[in-house]
Amino acid sequence: MNQNPGIPPLFRDIFKNAYLPYRDPETLRIFLKEINSFKYDHSERLGDAFEYLLSVLSSQGDAGMFRTPRHIIEFMVDIVDPKKDETILDPACGTAGFLISAYKHILKHNSQNYRTGQAKETLDEKGLPIELLTLDSPLRYKGELLTNDERKRIVANIKGYDISPDMVRLSLVNLYLHGFPKPDIDEYDTLTSDERWNDYADIILANPPFMSPKGGIKPHKRFTVQAKRSEVLFVDYIAEHLTPNGRAAVIVPEGIIFQSGTAYKSLRKMLVENYLVAVISLPAGVFNPYSGVKTSILVLDKRLAKKTGTILFAKIENDGFNLGAQRRRIEQNDLPEVGRNIKAWLRNLRNDKVLFVDDIPNLHPVVKARIAENGEWNLSGDRYRENVVTSSVWHLIPVGQIFEKSNSTVLPDSLSSSVTYIGLENIQRF
Repeated sequence: MNQNPGIPPLFRDIFKNAYLPYRDPETLRIFLKEINSFKYDHSERLGDAFEYLLSVLSSQGDAGMFRTPRHIIEFMVDIVDPKKDETILDPACGTAGFLISAYKHILKHNSQNYRTGQAKETLDEKGLPIELLTLDSPLRYKGELLTNDERKRIVANIKGYDISPDMVRLSLVNLYLHGFPKPDIDEYDTLTSDERWNDYADIILANPPFMSPKGGIKPHKRFTVQAKRSEVLFVDYIAEHLTPNGRAAVIVPEGIIFQSGTAYKSLRKMLVENYLVAVISLPAGVFNPYSGVKTSILVLDKRLAKKTGTILFAKIENDGFNLGAQRRRIEQNDLPEVGRNIKAWLRNLRNDKVLFVDDIPNLHPVVKARIAENGEWNLSGDRYRENVVTSSVWHLIPVGQIFEKSNSTVLPDSLSSSVTYIGLENIQRF
């Protein structure tokens, strides 16, 4: 294959010394005949087919690496909202799912039919809007508002690392099939090598490995948090490699949320004080059939974290799929509404406005001082929920039936003893 001049140089390098094992010549003949009938007129179609093949590979459950469901990837990308001039990194990129979704997101937001709202809604086989479940293909959003130079810069700004040579090859193929002529994916151990420690990114998206090898990691000495657990070190790395205006979304196991070990508490303290703006709890079973592990999403924003004294907690009860091994699609889906509300919260913070979320289901803001109270820095949202139940025999009636509103200045001393007076200072919220 590496001698075939009709194959792109990137592929010749990737598949150098590769071979196709087969036992039955007839099976090979049928296979070659089938793929020979494929049409290669648009790389996006090939890319989607390749991603489908990746989705059915069971080997990704090894070493704590679980394929991230596409709808979760796109939910995270939408919240972080990468822009066309920002650098984007996945330090444990696997098959490049986050990087491709970030690229599609930028194309979508630079397409005329998206900006004017003229894109036709498409439905899946159950009648659910596809845009609620997956980012739309560039076949629909072509990014025609981007110049050629901007497109080249976007591609150059997207990069990924992975420790596995096989994952690097898969990422290179996946990105190439999605229109990247020279994908920037490197075989690199983020935790034990500090060669790229001084490389920063505006956007970091990741679902790093949860499992550590026996005996733990032997990291280099540049991490703020001293640890041997891979999940702790990866989150530390992501936080420390954001630019001053950088943003990140990272999937973490529950140990990061509430484990009492020193490294875990040190990491949470660092996040709350300098990086964290939101914690999104995902239902257990999101990674079925690979794993039933319970996970959450940490949303980091280096600039906003310094402006606000509050962390927003959100809870996803349903993600549009049941939690069985087959993960069949269902109608209940909290992701679109929760995503909109979180983006509204972040947008208001950036504009120095307050968004009241007391009456919004699944959202719960908590002041940082409360999280820090006992030194645990626990990031479990349910821990801070106060369910106050009141019981009363008194009937509720409109305030206007018992009070008269006055727009003029009234001094309490001028009122008779039979008049009840309530000043604005006694009313916390209108």
